Amino acid sequence: MRKWLPLVTVLSGSFMLLVDVTVVNVALPAMASDLSASFSSLQWVVDVYALVLAALVLGAGSISDLIGHRRAYIGGLALFAASSLACGLAPNAEVLIAARIVQGIGAAGMFATVFALLNSNYSGRERGTAYGLWGAVAGTSAAIGPIVGGVLTEVVSWRWVFFVNLPVSAIAIALSFVVLRDVHAPAKGRVDVLGVLTFTAAASALTYGLIRSNEHGWSQPHSWIWFVAGPALLALFIVVELKVPQPMLDLGLMRNRSFVGVLLAAFFMSFSAFAAVTYTSIWLQSVRDMSPIQVGFTGLPLAVASFAASAVIGRFLHTARPGPLIAGGLVLVGVGGIVGGLLMHGPAGWLSLVPGNVLVGAGAGLATPTLSSAAMGSVPVERGGMAAGAVNTARQLGFALGIAVLGSVFSARAAHILSEHNVPGSAEASRALGGGQAPALLRAVPTDRRAALDSALEAASVGGVSWTLWVSGLTGVLCGLAVFYLVRPDRADEHEPAPGADPTGQPVARRPRLR
Repeated sequence: MRKWLPLVTVLSGSFMLLVDVTVVNVALPAMASDLSASFSSLQWVVDVYALVLAALVLGAGSISDLIGHRRAYIGGLALFAASSLACGLAPNAEVLIAARIVQGIGAAGMFATVFALLNSNYSGRERGTAYGLWGAVAGTSAAIGPIVGGVLTEVVSWRWVFFVNLPVSAIAIALSFVVLRDVHAPAKGRVDVLGVLTFTAAASALTYGLIRSNEHGWSQPHSWIWFVAGPALLALFIVVELKVPQPMLDLGLMRNRSFVGVLLAAFFMSFSAFAAVTYTSIWLQSVRDMSPIQVGFTGLPLAVASFAASAVIGRFLHTARPGPLIAGGLVLVGVGGIVGGLLMHGPAGWLSLVPGNVLVGAGAGLATPTLSSAAMGSVPVERGGMAAGAVNTARQLGFALGIAVLGSVFSARAAHILSEHNVPGSAEASRALGGGQAPALLRAVPTDRRAALDSALEAASVGGVSWTLWVSGLTGVLCGLAVFYLVRPDRADEHEPAPGADPTGQPVARRPRLR
C-alpha cells in the first residue's frame, strides 16, 4: 500500500486545484447575496482563477525544473492553502477575487509538477496505472466540482467551498515531505522572467477581451483593443523565447507534429468537454429553479463515465499508441456534445443532458490520461516540468477561453430568440440571462407580463444551451480528426515500442523526433 502513497499525495493536490475551477459555479448566487455583489461581477471568481492558472502554469513548469519538482509542488500547496483561507474569510467580492488570483498562482505551481513527480515515483506498468488514475481524477473533477459546491453551499455555507481545502492541503504537504521522491536534480540556469511576463500578458489580454465582449457586446471599441493586444503580446513572447538562452518553452518542439497534436487536443478537450457546463449550471439553477445540490448532481453521469474510462485505460498506457486513443476520445466528446444539442429543445430539462454527458465523460476519460503520458514521452526527462506546463496551459486556456467563447454563442442565440418573442432590449437581456439573472429580469417587469417573459426566457435559455453544446460538439469532432493525423508515429517508429517505453515496457528518456 505504501508504494501508492506518492500517487495519493499527487492526486490530492490535483483534485483540489481542478475541482476549484468549477466548484464555485453553483455557489455564485449565494456569494452574490452574502457579499452584496452583483452576480455578473462574481463571475470573475470563476474566470480569474482559470485565467491565472492557464497563464502561469507554463512558467511554473519552467521554474519547477530549476528549483526542483517536489519543492515547487510543496510551495504551491502551501500558497493554495493560505489563499483558500483568505477566500473563505473574504468580506467582499474584491477581496474574494484577489484571493482567487493568489489561489491560481499556487495551483499553477502544483499543476506544473504533477507529471514529473509521477515519473519520478513510478515506472513501467505502475506508471501507466498512476497516469490512468490521475486521468480519472482530472476527467471527473470538472463534473464533481458543482456537486461538491452544491452540497457545501446548501448544507453549510459557500465559504466551506474554500475551507475544505485546508485539511486536504495539510495532509498533502505532510505526505510530500515523507513519501515523494524527485529523482531529477534541479537544473542550473535562470528563470525566463520576460517569457513568463509576456505569455501571461498575452493570455490575459485575449481572455479578458472575450469576457468583456460577452459582457458589453462586440461593438465596444474597448473590447477590440484587447484582441489586438493579445496577438501582439504573443508575437513578443515568441521573439523573447527565440532570443533567451534558456526559454521556458522550447519552440523547437513546435516542429514535433505529435507534440503539437497533444497541445491541440489538451486545449479542445477542456473547451469541448467542460466549458459548456458553466451555462448548463446557470440555466438549471436560474431558469429551472433547481437547488445547488440538484444542479451539482446532474453532472454525476459525466463524472462516473469519465472515471470508469480513465481507470480502465490506465493499464494499457505503457504499450498503447496514444494517437488513436486521444483522437477517439475527442470524437466521442464531440458526439456527446452534438447529442446534447439535439436533445435540447422545447421543454427540455436536466434529463436531456444525461445521454450526451455520458458520452462526453467516456471520451474525456479515454483521452485525458493518454494526453499526459504522450506529452511526457515527447521530451527529455529533465524537461518534464516544461512539458507538463505546456499541456496544462493548453488545458486551462481551453477552459477559460471556452467559457468566454461559449458565453458569446449563448448570448447570440438567446438574443435572437428573445427578439422573436418581442422582448425589448433583447441583447442586454440575453447577456443577463447568461449571467444567471433570469429571476431579476422577471422581477423588473409588471406582474401581468411575467408569464410571457418567463416563456421567452425559457425558450431563449434552452436555445442558448443547445447552441453551446452544438459548438462544443462540432469542435470536438473536428479536433479529433486533426489529432488522429498529427499524433501518429513516423514510419521509422512503426515497429518500435510505445513512446516512453523500451521493449520490456520500462520508461526511457528520449528526445522527440522532429516531424
